[in-house]
Amino acid sequence: MGRPRLIILVRHGESESNCDKSINRYVPNHKVPLTARGHEQATAAGKKLREMLLPGENILIYTSPYRRTRETTQDIVSQLGNVEYRVYEEPRLREQDFGNFQFDEEEMTRIWKDRARYGHFFYRIPNGESAADVYDRCAGFNETLFRQFSSDKFAKVLVLVTHGLMTRVFLMKWYRWTVERFESLKNVNYCEFVVMERQENDKYLLKNKMRTWNDPQPDPIITTTTTSPDSDGNSIEEKQNQIRILYEQVRKEEELNNKITVQPTDLAQVVKENTLKEHELLPDVDADVVCDIEDVLDGAGQNWSEMEYGESEEH
Repeated sequence: MGRPRLIILVRHGESESNCDKSINRYVPNHKVPLTARGHEQATAAGKKLREMLLPGENILIYTSPYRRTRETTQDIVSQLGNVEYRVYEEPRLREQDFGNFQFDEEEMTRIWKDRARYGHFFYRIPNGESAADVYDRCAGFNETLFRQFSSDKFAKVLVLVTHGLMTRVFLMKWYRWTVERFESLKNVNYCEFVVMERQENDKYLLKNKMRTWNDPQPDPIITTTTTSPDSDGNSIEEKQNQIRILYEQVRKEEELNNKITVQPTDLAQVVKENTLKEHELLPDVDADVVCDIEDVLDGAGQNWSEMEYGESEEH
């Protein structure tokens, strides 16, 4: 079997739409480029990747065909020197489809509120995709990888240059995580490496501790959310803070509209208990990345906020 020693998922570098969400109203999502800082992040990622290689190891890179991921890939390979590598575009690694050109800020805010109430995984963006749709194409891509692993000539290191949501969906499929666990996870940072290392039993250990919505958050502040592409980068943090405030408003509205006391023996409690038991029995889940499922079941709606007008910290 030609299973690679490492599988590394890399989110693209900072893009222009990460700094100015209004871009998504007139630039196609797949044509959004990196910022200057995004190029710096991708170049640094290339240096890091080269340092992670063992002598003589080669690399196979699959990249989403979006401009920001292709630019990230180009910057990465520019730092590999004489390392042997191959690069292929893989449309199944593309970003979640957010419905072509996006609506104005008021309408997008309404959509994210709807997703918070409906559920992040199953809510389908108008004219676009749900995370469940992304899961389906990710499953097909995983099957392709497993077939390729049968070749002894498969590369020693597999790198997937993709997007924040796709990274989480890929891990969900690979490690058989529940929907609740997926919804509890935050996006990885720009050009952050998510590393899966092959063990002696040929299974892959997730080396990262994935961040969840239960992690401590800074006190919210009210700031602007739109800045120019040459901003100092604070726009992302500002945007997250404002979205947290908006989510708190949504949560309070939900509390006022849901005053029904749940009995311990009702169906919801049974489903919750079964979900917890299922999570505890999953064989391939790394203990370092276990999240508080009980909290997630009680408040999983909040990570509607992690997608900006396209991906919210994602694009």
